[in-house]
Amino acid sequence: MRSAALRLVENDPPTILSVATAVPRFRLDQADVARAAARVFDRERSDIDRLMPVFDNAGIATRHSSVPMEWYFETHGWRERNQRYLANAVELLANAATEALEEAGRKPSDIAAVVVVSTTGIATPSLDAVLLNRLDLPSTILRLPIFGLGCAGGVIGLSHAAALARTLPDGDVLFLAVELCSVTFRRGDMSKSNIIGAALFGDGAAAMVIGRPGSSGLRLGSSGMHTWPDSLRVMGWDVEDDGLGVLFSRDIPTLVREEMRPAADAFLARCGLSVRDLAGYVCHPGGVKVLDALEQAFELAPGTMAAARDILREYGNMSAVTVLFVLQRMIRDGLGGRHLMSALGPGFSAGFQIIEG
Repeated sequence: MRSAALRLVENDPPTILSVATAVPRFRLDQADVARAAARVFDRERSDIDRLMPVFDNAGIATRHSSVPMEWYFETHGWRERNQRYLANAVELLANAATEALEEAGRKPSDIAAVVVVSTTGIATPSLDAVLLNRLDLPSTILRLPIFGLGCAGGVIGLSHAAALARTLPDGDVLFLAVELCSVTFRRGDMSKSNIIGAALFGDGAAAMVIGRPGSSGLRLGSSGMHTWPDSLRVMGWDVEDDGLGVLFSRDIPTLVREEMRPAADAFLARCGLSVRDLAGYVCHPGGVKVLDALEQAFELAPGTMAAARDILREYGNMSAVTVLFVLQRMIRDGLGGRHLMSALGPGFSAGFQIIEG
């Protein structure tokens, strides 16, 4: 006869007990960033003059950075970049995790597993190991660091955390995400991708406590992924001598407009659902054009994804972290009913997660 604990895991989904966020102390106004970009990029070796309108059209008013503005005018090597990444990532994650635990009414000893997503730096020992003592987490905790998911990491990482929670009836899961896009900016890179990245990306961290089956809160349902074939160069990093070089295709909005809906419909069908069963969407706002494309793909009125647009305007694109800021905002505003959470990232891949209010 199966134990009551096993039946609990099978029949009760994990839940979201709390969502907390953190940003570094340097706040950048988009107008100041645009003026700085005009000075940083060489006018003869780049398309900065032609691309300057992207700073005004990005739908971003402010962002946060782990480094001050003057840092961008200097040359930095890979070692220095990663040192800054480690120091700032640990600090932001510790702050967000502490707040998430307090909001959830949980102690560090209640956490049975921790999942950490990040793609803007390298940590070995991994960030979860570094945070073990900082947060006084149990020495027996299960740890899962995830690298390489880029902007899709917030959704796919959450799905992995939820899957872990389903196997742990006696403990909760701490899900953490941090991205410090600021330290990846390379002033010698005159590519269009780097210029657009300078107009879009910011820094931030998020923490969530995922409750063991039987806990109250928003329920985490089915999850899934879709990876398009022959799409490895759509989005990602090129590893250069002085750091990580941003790579993304100008065709991303078109891909979203034409390919996202069929992938989402197929995922929902596997869950026995359709878009008619959804109360709304929690989407990663990669940029204004991507949000426009998502609304078109899901046949929504322009501006429907208001929370995503607000987060983009206030914080910029924080890669994997951004969708978790959107989720926090929508929960604050009373999210209810069944929602489809989604994000796109390197691969080129989409991550899907059902959330039920």
